[in-house]
Amino acid sequence: MDFNLDQALLIGSILIFFSLIAGKTSYRFGVPVLILFLLIGMLAGSEGLMGIAFDNAYWAQAMGIVALNFILFSGGLDTDWKSIRPVLGPGLTLATLGVVLTALSIGLFVWLLTDFSLLEGLLLGAIVSSTDSASVFSILRSKSLSLKGTLRSTLELESGSNDPMAYILTLTFLQMMLVPEAGILIQIPRLIWQIALGLGLGLAVGWLGKAVFNRIRLDYEGMYPVLMIAIQFFSFSLTQFLGGNGFLAVYVTAVYLGNQNLYHKRQIVKWFDGFAWLMQIVLFLTLGLLVFPSQLLPVMGVSLLISAFMILIARPFSVFLSLLPFRIPFREKSFISWVGLRGAVPIVFATYPLIAGIEKAQLIFNIVFFISLTSLLIQGTTLPIAAKWLKLLLPEDIKRPDPDQLDELKSAMVEIRLSAASYAAGRRVLDLKFPQTALITFIQRQGNYLTPNGATVLKPGDKLFILMQDASSLEAIYASLGITENDGAILE
Repeated sequence: MDFNLDQALLIGSILIFFSLIAGKTSYRFGVPVLILFLLIGMLAGSEGLMGIAFDNAYWAQAMGIVALNFILFSGGLDTDWKSIRPVLGPGLTLATLGVVLTALSIGLFVWLLTDFSLLEGLLLGAIVSSTDSASVFSILRSKSLSLKGTLRSTLELESGSNDPMAYILTLTFLQMMLVPEAGILIQIPRLIWQIALGLGLGLAVGWLGKAVFNRIRLDYEGMYPVLMIAIQFFSFSLTQFLGGNGFLAVYVTAVYLGNQNLYHKRQIVKWFDGFAWLMQIVLFLTLGLLVFPSQLLPVMGVSLLISAFMILIARPFSVFLSLLPFRIPFREKSFISWVGLRGAVPIVFATYPLIAGIEKAQLIFNIVFFISLTSLLIQGTTLPIAAKWLKLLLPEDIKRPDPDQLDELKSAMVEIRLSAASYAAGRRVLDLKFPQTALITFIQRQGNYLTPNGATVLKPGDKLFILMQDASSLEAIYASLGITENDGAILE
């Protein structure tokens, strides 16, 4: 069935609407919302009810790359350095060594189980080697799992940072298949260069982006998210152009910017969070359209065997071996092993063999799609059960709030009037290095009330109304404002 632009927009908006409704309903039954997006795309496809013919792997891959940029960037912006610093070692080890071990073990299993060559098996293993950040973030947050210790931070750091390694391995094994003389020893310097360039340019663009973001003066507040999008795609495309790993760069850039003082930062983080959800919906719908259900049935048996091996052996093997240097309890390692969710990312990576035109490309794509579907169904629906069985959930009476609600939990207010001699008078809010546990909600100035942002210049006589997490934040507030005495401060 062919559509013109108006019809395509109409069908697209209807699909997105029904995806949102289906996702809201799915929470009640414990079904991961991302599965619903995939299934709706399949139902709308050429073999579904709407008969939308779509088999263009190139456009699906392009959509996937754009969507992954937003998903990774949004996850990076929302990553608090203080929360991930204690788990930096185990998280990054899982995101690198863990991915390599998973790819190798699955690759060897596929080679022994099927008629795949060793390189074809390793390519398949590389494609499904990383956990999917969109799946992990959405399931952990939608089910409001409050986990003990730093377990949640470890899982989110791993899933948010392991896609670049899977991407590198996928392109490496694909290149070795296309160019047989390109052995693994030839690939190692290129791998090191990709990682080094991704890290270096990610930090450099983040630093440059902060400088530009805080110095430029845009006429409309709504233009600042647009500027952030430009920084995001600049980080990715420049790194890719120079031969580095663009996905790694865009994630590093986002983490750097997410931990800096920026104009309209809260609004930008929320905007990117909403747009990342839109990208997830569009991505899963697109990948669902690309699949032909009739082609999944012949690979069901082998796909189930590979899925079972990945869930029960490959993932636990890579997790336990990677975490040997770290003192992490057995129960936490077991839960991390179970949170090996696969989602849209492996399906996007599976389009690379399709575009390259290798012999078993369509078979690999169908197996990867089936593996992602079964992973979401089996692991995604049982995460709360696994956490409860392993006794990793916090009791209800001490349950931690969701990170998205932290801004609503400020519990104390202080009012401070600035004198002419105050350090803060004449300075921008952004320049004060205000503590993250406090927020200037509004300013009383000459009888009027102003809502400040980072560019607001404070003036003598301003009365600041400051919300803070608790009274212990008061000392840090005084230090940022240059106040040495409590005169003029009223704590409520």
